[in-house]
Amino acid sequence: MHLETLKIFYDLAELRSFSQTAEKHFLSQSAVSQQLAQIELMFKCQLLDRKKRPIELTKAGQLLYQASKDILERYESLKSELNAMKSSAGDRINVAAIFSIGMHTLPEYIKRFMVSYPNVNVHVEYRSPERVYEMVLNGESDIGFVAIPKRDKRLEVYELEDEPMVLACSPKHPLAQKSQIDIHHLQFENFIAFEKNTPTRTWIDNILERYNVVVRPVMEFDNIETIKRAVEINAGISIVPQIVIRQEVDSGTIKALPITNENFTRPTGIIIRKGKIFGQAGRYFIELLRKKAK
Repeated sequence: MHLETLKIFYDLAELRSFSQTAEKHFLSQSAVSQQLAQIELMFKCQLLDRKKRPIELTKAGQLLYQASKDILERYESLKSELNAMKSSAGDRINVAAIFSIGMHTLPEYIKRFMVSYPNVNVHVEYRSPERVYEMVLNGESDIGFVAIPKRDKRLEVYELEDEPMVLACSPKHPLAQKSQIDIHHLQFENFIAFEKNTPTRTWIDNILERYNVVVRPVMEFDNIETIKRAVEINAGISIVPQIVIRQEVDSGTIKALPITNENFTRPTGIIIRKGKIFGQAGRYFIELLRKKAK
């Protein structure tokens, strides 16, 4: 049996959905059904009860699910060990980060790391939160950086920094005349929002709901850089991490207003797949990040 086929069955058992499994593996639902039929033919037993919604594992399916989980975890551990052995210093560290952390928080850490390991390449890719988790879990990236990290039994999660959040607006916006602002003054304002279902969007929505503030989302974007450009042209206001607009504030293209109601801070975190083995350079980089966070 190919490991990829086993991975498809494992995800099918986890998600209990042919459509979601197909989407995750970039396959058709028919292809997922064919892979399942192939495994059932190989073991001469039924693994799923397709009549129930959501689908359920049979006893044989439960047994294979547990075995596949063990096999896949051991395989990923083997890959990590082999990669760590390629170089005692670990000549490359692959990092996946959301835009705001990758562009504004990580450079400081990487500069300090390069002082001790000048020959190690820290390769950073900017991705959506969902993609960062996926890349860390499937081994494409060694380390991930996300905002409002979620707990996952397959991941080690460490605190990074709490980012102060401020109101961002164009200097031409009426609110720009203030030096600070009560969150209730955002009522019915045009709002530049993060894309729906992103952790930061959910976090901000919860804050607005807690204060009974209703805004008018006029644009939604999946990264902080596009949000900043929309704020600059006065398309609306937004709530963003203070660190990401320092350059625009210094150049006068965006006004940052502290919110007076409470100290709004967005937690950020480091995610690493459990069992991941690092070389000396990788271990130093992680300790540097954690020490700074503390």
